[in-house]
This record gives sequence, structure tokens and C-alpha cells, in this order.
Amino acid sequence: MHAEVAIRETIRHGSPLAFTPEVERATAHLYERVRHIVTPAEWPLHAPYVKAINDLKRERGAVILAHNYQSAEIYNCVADIVGDSLQLAREAARVEARVIVQCGVHFMAETAKLLNPDKTVLIPDREAGCSLAESITAADIRLLRQRYPGVPVVAYVNTSAEVKAEVDICCTSSNAVHVVESLGAPRVIFLPDRYLAANVAAQTKVEIIAWHGACEVHERFTAEDIGALREMHEGVRIIAHPECPPDVVAASDFAGSTAHMIDWVKRERPRRVVLVTECSMAGNVEAEVPDVEFVRPCHFCPHMQRITLPKIYACLRDLTGEVTVDPDIAMRARRAVERMVALGVRPAAVAP
Repeated sequence: MHAEVAIRETIRHGSPLAFTPEVERATAHLYERVRHIVTPAEWPLHAPYVKAINDLKRERGAVILAHNYQSAEIYNCVADIVGDSLQLAREAARVEARVIVQCGVHFMAETAKLLNPDKTVLIPDREAGCSLAESITAADIRLLRQRYPGVPVVAYVNTSAEVKAEVDICCTSSNAVHVVESLGAPRVIFLPDRYLAANVAAQTKVEIIAWHGACEVHERFTAEDIGALREMHEGVRIIAHPECPPDVVAASDFAGSTAHMIDWVKRERPRRVVLVTECSMAGNVEAEVPDVEFVRPCHFCPHMQRITLPKIYACLRDLTGEVTVDPDIAMRARRAVERMVALGVRPAAVAP
């Protein structure tokens, strides 16, 4: 007990936790999961936090949700539930823990709070934002409704609670086509990602009215990049996220949400593959399919990378970074999210 108090005092004064023989023994099985990504020189920096976080989870009655874009030491060593936005939203609605720590970006933490209004939802860094969520406001949607009266509005889950409160239903890249067609309308306003909207439009007869937002990671990929990858790596299979521009999706072998991408790699077991998405995910998938070679010409999301083990530890230790939503906004936004969750999941991946 005295050692634990000393460690807490050390952390409180800004020094790192110690890598002791006890910590090494307690985390050895976790290091086996990530040794292909985390070097032996790096692990002593991560292991003390891994052990401390897992101990604190039990003490706090907490559960950690981590998006597929989180770094390997978070995704594999402290997370209890991992997945894409839809998987995390569905699991957030079912968890029994008193405290939920969202390792992702702010809109994901808000979604968890919407589905768990009576629980404490924490995010390790309040500045972990999203270019898509920041591309549209609630006022924008009210103007869209005036311009297109009677047309239903679908919001990608990558939006703020204020935006969700103004729309009819939410969607993720896993179920976007299913959600659009569930409305039974001849045309639908789809926001905020213009590339996801275009890729959805290619799969449905519903007319899609798109907003102009884009993911700052996925919009950087080009069809020329795909061609260059095929020239450089013979026999490579290329799978893309539908937030990429349509010509990137068309030039790829498969496209789908991060969950669909992971399922495809596990099912197809290609000899060599490129995941055209945020860079961290390749390492997380590689941990489960070590026989597959991952080529990584990818880009990091600066917002996802704000979440670190020391921040998670401090968040759990002090119960800081609590996410709250105005009750009126929460009530309206919750309807849109719950309507999406109630639809269930239907495959919506693209095979160009």
C-alpha cells in the first residue's frame, strides 16, 4: 500500500511511473500482444501505466472503450471494448460499469453519455476533436431544413450532440446505406462527410443531398496513391475506408468501415495488404493476423493520437475529463442515436 501511495505522489508531481520487476511480471502477457509494434526499449515506459490503469479500472468500477484507431498499447493492453463507431455505440448502451472512459474523440464520448445519462463518462483529453464534427453546426441543419422542407436528415455519428439533436437519425460507415434506405424517402440530406455521402449514393437509388465536410485523414489519399502502391508491391490487396474520395474507393479491392475492413482481412487472409485509413489500425489488426504483411503508407489522426496511457491514468485516478450534455439537447440527440442502434447491423461494405 505504501508503494502505491508513493507511486501516486510521484505521478502527481509529474514524474513517470516506475518499471519494477512486479510490473514486468504483471504485464508480460500483455506485451506478447504488442511486441511486433512496441519495441523492448519502449515497453518499460508503457508497462507501469498499463498495470496502473488496469488496477484503477477495478477500483473505480470502470470500463474502457477504445476506437480501432487507438495506439497498440491502448487498444491491446487496457481497453475492455474495441471497435468502430457503431460497435462502440452499441456496446456503450449495454455496459454496466459505473464509469466509462472513452478512448477516442469527443463526439464518441458524447455518444456514450447520450446512451448512459446516469453514468460517469470520461475522456482523457477534451481537445480530442474531429474535422468532420467541426464542419457543421446545429444552425446549419436548421437552414438545410428550411431549404429542403420535409426531407429527412441523416447525420454521420461523427457529429456533436447539438447536431444530432437536430436530425432524424444517425448512421456510421458500417450502416449508412441501411439507414438511408430505412427512411423510405426518395431523397435524404446526408451530413457532414461529402465523400461518405458520394460512396453511399453509389449504392442506393435514394437521392443524396450532401454537406461539404471531410475527414482530414482520409481525404489525403488519392487514386494515384493506390496505383503507386500496386506498382511498388506486387500482388498487394488494397482496402479503403468509405470516408476516402470515391476514386480511391473505386481503385481499391474492397471498401468498408473499420469493422468491415478488419473482418475482411481476417476472412480473406491476403498475403500482403494496405489499409487505406488511419495508421494505427494496421498494427492492431496485425496483432490478430500475424501471417499477413501490412504495407503502411497511411496517415495518423492527430486527434486520436491525443489519447495516451498517462492521460488515461490521470483521468481514472482523478475522475477528470467528465463529458456532460445539456438535458434538452441530450433528449433529442438520444432519439437519433437510439433509432440508429435499434436498426441493427446489416453489411454495407463496398466491393468495387
